[in-house]
Amino acid sequence: MLAESLAKRLGYRCIDRDQIIQKAAAWGVSQDDLRIAIERPPTFLGQSHHTKYIYLAFIQAALTEEVRTGNAIYHGLAGHLLLGKGPHILRIRIIAPMEFRIGRVQEERKCNRQEAIVYIEKKDEDRRKWTRFLYGVDWRDASLYDIVLNLEQMSLDEACDVICCAARLKSFESTPEIQKTMDDLATASHVKANLAMNPLTSNLQFEVVAQGRSVSIKGDIVGPDQVKKIGSIVRAVPGVSEVHLEQLELVTRF
Repeated sequence: MLAESLAKRLGYRCIDRDQIIQKAAAWGVSQDDLRIAIERPPTFLGQSHHTKYIYLAFIQAALTEEVRTGNAIYHGLAGHLLLGKGPHILRIRIIAPMEFRIGRVQEERKCNRQEAIVYIEKKDEDRRKWTRFLYGVDWRDASLYDIVLNLEQMSLDEACDVICCAARLKSFESTPEIQKTMDDLATASHVKANLAMNPLTSNLQFEVVAQGRSVSIKGDIVGPDQVKKIGSIVRAVPGVSEVHLEQLELVTRF
C-alpha cells in the first residue's frame, strides 16, 4: 500500500483510521459507533449538528495528538481537514480511472465487474456525503490538496518517488513556529474533547483557541454553574494554566 511504502522510505510513522478510532474512543464513545459514523453516510447520524460536533471533537483530539510531533503519514477520510492549513501538512489525493479501480476492487474483494462498480459508486457517494456533512466541503475539490496523483500511467513506486521528493522540500520542513502551531491545535482539540465528554457540558458547543498555556473559550451556556465547571475541565488538560471565558452567552432552552 502507498502509505506504508512512503512511511518505510521516509522513516515516518504510518497511522491509519483504525488507530485514530481506537484513540478517539478514550473520550467515551465506542469504537463501533465511531467506525459506523465514518463508514456510513450522515443520514445514519440523523443529520444532528451536535452529533457532528462531538464526533469531530473526539477524532480531531486523537488525530492532532498522534501527529503533533511530525514525521507521520496519516491515511484516512479527509483527515487533513482537521489539521488546519499551512506548510506543516502535505495534503495528497490519489485518483485513478474507473477501469483501474474496478480491477483493483475485483482483485481485492473477489467479486464480478458489476459488483465492483456498485461497491465503488457507493463508497464514493458515502464519502461525499460524509465530508460534506462533517466539513462542509466536497472532498473531490482539488484546491483542498497540494498534490493530486493519477495512477493511470504511474506505478505505486513512482507515486511514492513523487511524494517523497515533495515531502523533502524546504517548503514542508518543520520550524519552531510550526511546532507551536501544532501544539496549540492539539491542546485546543484536547480541551474541546474533554468538554464534549463531560456530562455537564456535553450538550454545548464551544470555540476553543490555545496559545501556549493559555486557552480561550467562546460559546453558549445554559446555566451559571457551567462557567465554573468549564474552567475546571479546561485546567485539567495537561499544560493549561490560564483560562479565558470569552463571550459565553446564557441562553434559555425549552
